[in-house]
Amino acid sequence: MAKLQPVRGTHDLLPEDSRRHRHVIEVFRDVAERFAFGEISTPIFEFTEVFKRTLGETSDVVNKEMYSFTDRGGEEVTLRPEYTAGIARAFISGGLAQSLPLKFYGHGPMFRYERPQKGRQRQFHQLDAEILGVSEPLADIEVIALGAQLLEDLGIAEVTELELNTLGDPESRAAYRDALVTYFSGFRDKLSDDSVLRLERNPLRILDSKDQGDRCIIEGAPDMGDYLNDHSKDFFAAVRGGLDSLGIAYRLNPRLVRGLDYYTHTAFEFTTQALGAQGAVVAGGRYDGLIEAMGGQPTPGIGWAAGIERLAMLVGDVAAAKRPIAVIPVGDEAEDDALELTHRLRRDGYTVDLGYRGNLQKRMKRANKLGASAALILGEDERAQGAVTLRDLDTGEQVLIPLPELTDRLSAYR
Repeated sequence: MAKLQPVRGTHDLLPEDSRRHRHVIEVFRDVAERFAFGEISTPIFEFTEVFKRTLGETSDVVNKEMYSFTDRGGEEVTLRPEYTAGIARAFISGGLAQSLPLKFYGHGPMFRYERPQKGRQRQFHQLDAEILGVSEPLADIEVIALGAQLLEDLGIAEVTELELNTLGDPESRAAYRDALVTYFSGFRDKLSDDSVLRLERNPLRILDSKDQGDRCIIEGAPDMGDYLNDHSKDFFAAVRGGLDSLGIAYRLNPRLVRGLDYYTHTAFEFTTQALGAQGAVVAGGRYDGLIEAMGGQPTPGIGWAAGIERLAMLVGDVAAAKRPIAVIPVGDEAEDDALELTHRLRRDGYTVDLGYRGNLQKRMKRANKLGASAALILGEDERAQGAVTLRDLDTGEQVLIPLPELTDRLSAYR
């Protein structure tokens, strides 16, 4: 029988990785709730149509990367490749239009069939933040500020940079699209195959191409700024002014785009040079046309997603788990008393480990391997005196303590 391995592109979160992973989520939850966002959790799979409508039937995600299948009831369902579509669906199906504006945050696993590499897996985890029902630039400023505060509280703001651009309103975007089609059509025979397809379907996405031949052509492409109408210019100026007033630094990147037509105005990414090719750690934008494209009432929205694995790699070491106290019975007769003592200490809020077998030496070896701060030794002499021996595993000092006094004497090891 072949040796069992995790599916390619997936990984196990062992205790140390899980602690770092959880740290990112806990910091995010704290920051999001300080910004008055409410937590939302949507199903891990949706009807496939949800993602086809939001990501576009011609997108690489839909055509190449989605984990889709027919369930036993004959329904076409897909493991979610991103969070925003599920939140938009929840907004529509839950009849939440009467509750606007809404501010949501969430986190959980996503699934895409991609080539695994550092910071990019087929099952990965994301943080997500969304504001629905606010058309004013203030929402853009607030959601970017939330991302900036997250990075600051994680201690990694200094290794990231905010990149900012505008896609303009639908009128400006359409004019820019036409300009790109005209420009890139002149290089059709030199573009990569993917970019030739994008020229017909989604020309803005050519600006995302990593093909070196495409990159040379892209350098001469028109800039979005030349096609903005007055409303779009004023909107972007308000966003920039708000970020300036908050002291949030940014770099303008005219090549930062979002390919789908429901994206408007602000596009942004917090990027880093510390993770190789996977430079974006927080990415988002305004999607005023999304909910209408899904069949709901026109509803403005803006949000971002962040890869937990990437953030965890930047964070590095986090506070270690609490050091346990090891309860060590000596002899079979002490097992029941040790079990009762362990249970009582755990109820009192202590982190306690009770080994399952072995003599004193083996159990002490286990306690040291766990990094225990102290050991409570319960043998025949201790039981006869109604006491326990407390051994400090850092200093080696030990003292006999009557059981009624134990909780007070253990306060230093909590």
